[in-house]
Amino acid sequence: MSNESNYIVLFTLEEERYALHLSAVERVVRAVEITLLPKAPEIVLGVVNVHGRIAPVLNIRKRFRLPERELKLSDQIVIARTSMRTVALVVDAVGGVTELSGKEIVLPEEIVPQMQYVEGVVKLEDGLVLIHDLDQFLSLNEEITLDVAMNADG
Repeated sequence: MSNESNYIVLFTLEEERYALHLSAVERVVRAVEITLLPKAPEIVLGVVNVHGRIAPVLNIRKRFRLPERELKLSDQIVIARTSMRTVALVVDAVGGVTELSGKEIVLPEEIVPQMQYVEGVVKLEDGLVLIHDLDQFLSLNEEITLDVAMNADG
């Protein structure tokens, strides 16, 4: 009865916990050098090579209005899939996978209407965690600009 949509991958940024559905996550890797991508949208830090595939690195710190900082050796990169492409997210740490039951998830509209990028909020024993929707991370204009930059680079 359990499937991947009942699981989330927890990660931290600046001591705050966030999550993605396990079904959207391909793997987690150690931090690697990010290659700048000319003409990419501001939300894109650059690109990384993931086993022969080039993936844009999204600046989720900027999207979440967190302080920007240099990449650290201890950082991890979450390789995840949106409906359009594979993306990479630099996070401070990945905290593992947690199983959910449907009643634990609170829809974002019940907390704050029009919460962008958030698919739901889950109540865990040690606090609340926002579950993010990667398909909402990039605006249509950002997607188009990223497509042009990725194709121009190759």
